[in-house]
Amino acid sequence: MSTQPRWFTDTKDGHSQWYIDRFRTMAAEGVDLAGEARTIDAMLPRTARVLDAGCGPGRLGGELHARGHVVVGVDVDPELIAAAEEDHPGPRWLVGDLATLDLADEEPFEIAVVAGNVMLFVAPGTERSVLERLAAHVRPGGRIVIGFRRADEYSYGRFDADITAAGLTLEHRFATWDLEPFTRESDFAVSVLRVRA
Repeated sequence: MSTQPRWFTDTKDGHSQWYIDRFRTMAAEGVDLAGEARTIDAMLPRTARVLDAGCGPGRLGGELHARGHVVVGVDVDPELIAAAEEDHPGPRWLVGDLATLDLADEEPFEIAVVAGNVMLFVAPGTERSVLERLAAHVRPGGRIVIGFRRADEYSYGRFDADITAAGLTLEHRFATWDLEPFTRESDFAVSVLRVRA
């Protein structure tokens, strides 16, 4: 089993720059890229502390910062973090592996958001550790919101078992970031988890 995140082992050379360019192009074309941020913003008080876990080039965290929240973004890919720093100044952007995340100098967060299929890009077998490390950084009673597509490599059944093992509670599950109902046929899930008080 690889200890490297799938982001590095399951993608081709140049993938990071392609990903950066893709979202820069969509932003320049006026594509609405703020859907996840609108949902998260609605769940928060003003000036909340937000952990953007697997932040990529900073699209989501940058929008939440623009809406007045205090954002720390973490991603394993230095190329994506460099793009986040360039395109979205304001949040604190850090290179780090979510499976071993330790932000000892940070106060607890109100919420951690994990968008962009991040759970499918972490190293195989580390998904439960990722949930545990996220929970360790969110205040008791706070939330973790995770969205990813249905996939054989990490099923929703395994995810639910990891949620329980990590001491989290599944409160809600939706099929989209705009909160369409989740059904057995849904190929995407947005799960709202509660950190136990």
